[in-house]
Amino acid sequence: MGRISEETRNQKEEAIKAATERLLRGELPPGGKCDLSTLAAEAGVTRTAFYPKKNRDGTVRSGPYQHLAEEFERRLKLLQDAGTVVDPRAAQIRRLKDKNAKLEERLKDQNTEIDELKEFQQLALSRIAAQHLEIERLRAERTVGGKIAALPPRRSPVTGTIGSCS
Repeated sequence: MGRISEETRNQKEEAIKAATERLLRGELPPGGKCDLSTLAAEAGVTRTAFYPKKNRDGTVRSGPYQHLAEEFERRLKLLQDAGTVVDPRAAQIRRLKDKNAKLEERLKDQNTEIDELKEFQQLALSRIAAQHLEIERLRAERTVGGKIAALPPRRSPVTGTIGSCS
């Protein structure tokens, strides 16, 4: 790739600076994010111009607009650290992740409660079954002529007081 003229370089730097300002104000293009890829697309330069290059001898040199990319990332981090939301999608993702975490915790609590209720239900059914078996055993013992005496049938309720209340 050939070298660009100083005038073209200055024009591209100005375009990058203008795109930086727009993105950091939150003026994102449809489908764009506040990142280097969107910055490159908005400024009309290739994304690779923001990254270091290797010379033929293996040494590393700065990309033509790497200093502007570093400035963009530094300013973006300052805004994020200050609590400013530049990219509304990032804020939405953060909100949805928080909501998802709360829902997962709620689901975990509900599953724990359901497990406890199932254990209680099983215990209650076991006790009812044991009581039923005991009742059946006592009835069978009484009919065989065991030592259990049958209680007299209940009398119908009488109106009025029977005996002293004191």
